[in-house]
Order: sequence, then C-alpha cells, then structure tokens
Amino acid sequence: MDFIDHLRALRDANTPYAVATVVDVTGSSSAKTGSKAVISADGDVITGWVGGGCAESTACHAAVEALDCGQTTIIDIDLDDEVLGVGMPCGGSMRVYVEPVQRQRCLWIMGHGEVAEHLCRFAHALGFRVIVNDPLAIEDKFPDALERITDDLDYTKLNPHSDDYVVVATQHKGDHESMTRALDSGAGFISLIASRKRARLVLEYLRESGLDEDALSRVMAPCGLDLGARTPAEIALSVVSEITLHLRGGSGRRMRDLLEP
Repeated sequence: MDFIDHLRALRDANTPYAVATVVDVTGSSSAKTGSKAVISADGDVITGWVGGGCAESTACHAAVEALDCGQTTIIDIDLDDEVLGVGMPCGGSMRVYVEPVQRQRCLWIMGHGEVAEHLCRFAHALGFRVIVNDPLAIEDKFPDALERITDDLDYTKLNPHSDDYVVVATQHKGDHESMTRALDSGAGFISLIASRKRARLVLEYLRESGLDEDALSRVMAPCGLDLGARTPAEIALSVVSEITLHLRGGSGRRMRDLLEP
C-alpha cells in the first residue's frame, strides 16, 4: 500500500490523522525536503518518514496536539543540539508542517419525508457525512446520503460518535421511541422536529421513563432557530442553522447588530 492508498483508507474509514511534511532543511538531516509521514491520533507513524529518533517523536507529538485543537502548525526541529534540541546531533535543522485531518462529523437522520430530504441535502453541502435510518429512505429521495439504513426498525444500528448529530424526523410516528433510542446512543446533540405541544409530550414521556435532566439537556425539542419557517425546506434550514450555531459557537444574532457603533 503506497502513501496515497493509506490516505484513502483513512478517509473511507473516517479516521482522524495528520500529515507531517518536511518543508525546509538546513545542514545535515536524514529526512529531506518534501519527506512526509502520516501520523495517527495516538501519535504513531502509519506510513512515511520525516526523520528518525527524536525528530520523529517531536513530529508525532505535534501531530497529536494539532489534531486536538484542529489547527495546522509548523515546528522547528534543531538537529544539532543534544541538550536543548531533540538529542540528535546531525549538524542541521528542519521545519515540519503538520496538517491535521479530523474525523468528519456525521448527521444521523431518523425518519423520511420532505424535511428529512432537505436536511440531507443541506447537511451534505455543509460537509457532514449523512446517514439516514428509515425503511422508506430510498436512494432517489436521499441521493446525498453516505448510507441509507432501511432494515432497522428498532434503531439498533444507530451508533453515532459523541460529536455526531442526530435529528429525529419521524414526524410524530413513534418519535418518543426514536428519542429513547437516540438518548441511549452516544450522540451529544439530539434534535426533535416537532410542534411545541408534541415536544412537551415527548419530553414528559422521557421524564416518566426515568431520564434525568442531564440526559434531557442533550435534546433540542422542538429544534431549530426561529426563522419563521413554514415550508419543509425552511424548517430543514432552521434545524441545520441551529446545528451550525452549536458547532461553531455563534451568537445567533444578526451580523448587522454585531457591528460596533
């Protein structure tokens, strides 16, 4: 498996990694300009080469930090200082550019219908990997979905990561049971598309089922921002807007109102 094949395999598995690239070398160095390594989130070299010994260790440490914060970084490695550098007196120095490639978040949609279809389209445009779990999730209706699960009536295949998003769009058809399964999963953010009256009924059901307020704090019910939405597309837009607000930490205010006087 060559370098590109490793990157493709990691992308297909939705596994985070970092690419470390030597961008400059001064003096003697075992790695040359353009040398690359793929580094896992645990700090292990998957493939490639950016130097041996502590040079590799330094690059791996920087890769883990870059993945934690989601920011690229450039590190300077001194190869000529045993005490203050990295302990490899090769007689030179090198700069390494570290680029993190984080796990792509998933949006799990439980349900079908026009709102769910627009949700799939919008979320895909925003870079989410969309998984639709519903017996009627046919390909023609959800062409942008990464995966369509149609044989999972009790949602046992709902297996989101903690930073994934789940939207219950069953439109009152067993939504209280869908919410229970969503809350049993590891999702940190769960949206329920429902009227205010229906949302109250579902939340009361969940409380009576024994769920505490900490668990229910993960639930946005009814979900979405107050855009005055009426059509299925507008409702989907309000839900995706709320997800973006949560993901990016925005204020939800008009941009004009943020201008300083």
